[in-house]
Amino acid sequence: MFLEAYLPFIWLIIFGNIENLILASQGVVKGVNPIKLGLLSIMFVIFWLFIGTAGTTLLMDYSEVIDFIGGLAIIILGLQSMLETIRFKSTGV
Repeated sequence: MFLEAYLPFIWLIIFGNIENLILASQGVVKGVNPIKLGLLSIMFVIFWLFIGTAGTTLLMDYSEVIDFIGGLAIIILGLQSMLETIRFKSTGV
């Protein structure tokens, strides 16, 4: 089945979507225009869909390494977003 090719990347897909929401909320907190933010978000999701589809077929042997690196990046970006939000809320800057 076609979807079985993506099973090794399922956690990266799930956490990637969560990170997209975190980055969008960070943009809202900073006062970014929500329409521009939404359009850019959709463009990047489509862009990464094409890269991920091609990369899955080429790099399946490295799925565990890709999952780890992607998950680590998602955690770091999420923590950065939360810390900036906390700092923004406490200082108002």
